[in-house]
Amino acid sequence: MTDQTLPDETLRLPVTGMTCAACVGRVEKALKALDGVETANVNLASETAQVRYHAPATPAGVVSALDKAGYPARQTERQLRITGMTCASCVGHVEQALLGVPGVMSAQVNLATETARVSLLDGATDPAALLRAVHDAGYEAEFAEDAPPQEENRKEAEAQALRRKLILAAVLALPVFIVEMGGHLIPPFHHWIMATIGQQTSWLIQFALTSLVLIGPGRVFYAKGFPALLRGAPDMNALVAMGTAAAYGFSLVATFLPGLLPAASRAVYYESAAVIVVLILMGRYLEARAKGRAGAAIRKLIGLQPKQARVERDGAAADIPLAEVVQGDIVLTRPGERIAVDGEVISGESYVDESMVTGEPIPVAKHPGDLVTGGTVNGTGVLRFRATRVGADTMLAQIIRMVEEAQGAKLPIQALVDRITMWFVPAVMGVAVLTVLAWLVFGPAPALTHALVAGVAVLIIACPCAMGLATPTSIMVGTGRAAELGVLFRKGDALQALQGGETVALDKTGTLTEGRPVLTDLQVEASFDKDAVLRQIAAVEAQSEHPIARAIVEAAGPDLPRAEKFGSVTGYGVMATVEGQRVMIGAERLMTRRKIDTAPLQAAAQALAEQGKTPIFAAIDGDLAAVLAVSDPIKQTSRDAIDALHGMGLKVAMVTGDNRATAQVIAAQLGIDHVVAEVLPQGKVEALDSLRASGPIAFVGDGINDAPALAHADIGIAIGTGTDVAIESADVVLMSGDLTGVVTAFDLSARVMRNIRQNLFWAFGYNTVLIPVAAGLFYPALGWQLSPMLGAGAMAMSSVFVLGNALRLRFAAPRLSQGKEMA
Repeated sequence: MTDQTLPDETLRLPVTGMTCAACVGRVEKALKALDGVETANVNLASETAQVRYHAPATPAGVVSALDKAGYPARQTERQLRITGMTCASCVGHVEQALLGVPGVMSAQVNLATETARVSLLDGATDPAALLRAVHDAGYEAEFAEDAPPQEENRKEAEAQALRRKLILAAVLALPVFIVEMGGHLIPPFHHWIMATIGQQTSWLIQFALTSLVLIGPGRVFYAKGFPALLRGAPDMNALVAMGTAAAYGFSLVATFLPGLLPAASRAVYYESAAVIVVLILMGRYLEARAKGRAGAAIRKLIGLQPKQARVERDGAAADIPLAEVVQGDIVLTRPGERIAVDGEVISGESYVDESMVTGEPIPVAKHPGDLVTGGTVNGTGVLRFRATRVGADTMLAQIIRMVEEAQGAKLPIQALVDRITMWFVPAVMGVAVLTVLAWLVFGPAPALTHALVAGVAVLIIACPCAMGLATPTSIMVGTGRAAELGVLFRKGDALQALQGGETVALDKTGTLTEGRPVLTDLQVEASFDKDAVLRQIAAVEAQSEHPIARAIVEAAGPDLPRAEKFGSVTGYGVMATVEGQRVMIGAERLMTRRKIDTAPLQAAAQALAEQGKTPIFAAIDGDLAAVLAVSDPIKQTSRDAIDALHGMGLKVAMVTGDNRATAQVIAAQLGIDHVVAEVLPQGKVEALDSLRASGPIAFVGDGINDAPALAHADIGIAIGTGTDVAIESADVVLMSGDLTGVVTAFDLSARVMRNIRQNLFWAFGYNTVLIPVAAGLFYPALGWQLSPMLGAGAMAMSSVFVLGNALRLRFAAPRLSQGKEMA
């Protein structure tokens, strides 16, 4: 029975995939089956569904029901740039604000990149509501596409602004620090101050200078911290504002209303308030500089895009802005220039440096008909090519988009951090209150002074900046470095998922092998000339479109003799007349059928078969002439890559549609642990399920037939030289065409996750250890009481440590280079 006491809500959402009235019925049935849905009205004409519901039904549940029914709700994704976030708790506040907007299905906020990726139901809400929600939460936002062109300089401008604030605050705070702390550390200096200007004048000077620090450079902490506190969502700014306000307020009373305090407690802490602001600003300045370096990979990729292109229009060549190049334009690239867009060479020859795509330093020869990639560097020749992909469709633009998405991703490990930090700041405030009460009740004289110092120290030292930066900064730097090494993480969580992998399953053709057959062996009878036989065989095979035939023709070269009276026998071979001689080429059964004795070359044929190659016989005018073999050669780097994967403790399997004998031979040559052969694309999916019994599976492939397996694997890794379908189905894309990229992906994944664990250990360990010290827990036994100034310095340095540790990933070297282990 429906609970009528629950308030109903209405959700209107666009539905895709409906084509007829039957679809409408199925969608309505799926929605009404949800517990809590009162009504569901689906309109085929407008392709929308209007749902009235109450708990336990949720918008996410409604969307999930539509997905399961096969009629997914149309969603759109918007990316926002967020300003004003300073710590991990800010991330939670922004995410909660965005998730509170009707129609928003998910929101991922990244502190390191200062961005938010929001998925919302198309048409269900005004996108401007996202900006208002962020503003109401105490932060500012703009859509990423509306950001100014000089966005890459934003971090540098922010760092410079913080630097100016830091210098001003330091200049004002230094006299305060010297006068107060110098007197404590050097008794003669204290006596000199008392004898010259006196204590009250000293306090008034400190009051004036500290007030300027708090009103000027430190104003941001109060402008953001106190409103956040009033909203019930305290953040780092609130902790700094409360700590410095407490120290400053106590000092004001001691300076101007000393009668309100016991004589033993009359002291000022202006230097603490001023120096805390200086140290926090210093930490933020160093953070801004480090964050700027963390995003260097994206800026480097963007810098590869030329600003202009030389295009032929109306019979003349002219330089035009890159944005004006359209598909089909004829583009000219002169020696030493960057190629403007992706295209196909029409005329000219040159060598092109494609290291930014493949990671290979050797330039690639380009001839008419070859493809070129925007952002690569032309050599000494002039190339004239037709633009095939421009704007956001170019490979470089896609690479930049993949890297940005990976850098903004959240790993599963981050979810735990977010849950902790959401409650961390309120918990710290509670600890600070308990600390003050404990010192007032149990502390030695002057108890009020001790209570103030301990309470402020707890507030300052517990700021969760390092926690919020620990994970996203490592992801940002790690994925950027991976892109430079030719590994693109299309989905950021693949970074963590790779570390759970137990087995790497590899497709054979195009992954372990070159993916194109070549003539590998040719042995002729003593009475025949090897070159002449090859030319005659190639002349016959030139009449065929079979890949094996093309490999033989390619090996023989140009200027082949003419073949006449060509014929083929299905399943046996082909024949033709060349230069007056009858040439037959095919399997041993063709020779047997034509009563040609293969015994003279039988030993050679057997040796080829044992190598996993298929022997092909050739006869000329009825006499056995040669045995040859065409095979798909193994890539030079495959063995080194597999050895490296074994060295990482991974098992390696081959899943291929090729025949079992060939697969077993290749597996033996490469040291592969397990072979699944002679399987169709669906069979590859089933093979992964069987291999998954020993743990999570990573599958590596390159063809259309690999797409189902790439999507089904725990981690799909696509060879970037493969098909677009395979790449779209994968979690990780390797820009180079060999397996060294797989090793790099696993190795970088391990380094990034290790880096994240180091950062989290430092961030959480720092707070766990120092909060009790700041609270004075060790004071009775050891006499330890932490100064708020030292707390502020330690807090700032914790964030700098985390950022510096993450930046080490910028210099990560590939584990394998040109098939060799690097030191």
